Amino acid sequence: QVQLAESGGGSVQPGDSLRLTCVASGRYVNSYAMGWFRQTPGKEREVVSVINWRVSQYYYSSSVEGRFTASRDIAKNTVYLQMNNLKPEDTAVYYCASGPWPLRSINVKSWGQGTLVTVSS
Repeated sequence: QVQLAESGGGSVQPGDSLRLTCVASGRYVNSYAMGWFRQTPGKEREVVSVINWRVSQYYYSSSVEGRFTASRDIAKNTVYLQMNNLKPEDTAVYYCASGPWPLRSINVKSWGQGTLVTVSS
């Protein structure tokens, strides 16, 4: 089973930046899709970015496009999420995920433990 571990969360002010890291390990390291999701209290877990691993296609939700950038390091089986110009509404627990393509919250096979991002003045 693929295991995922996120890191890089923290408490920052609006306009600041953070970089999240997700390292994949286990027997099945390769995946057709990986991505980032986030969740706040009282709301459903929502997609932030998804990656078609095989063809290196990146997709972003409209709320973060232009501010967030996902990337990968194939040799390290690692994905990143560079978050710039953070806003209070970005506050959430961020989860790394892997599974089939197209990747959706309902077909995710592996979840990370989550890392908290808090944006406040």
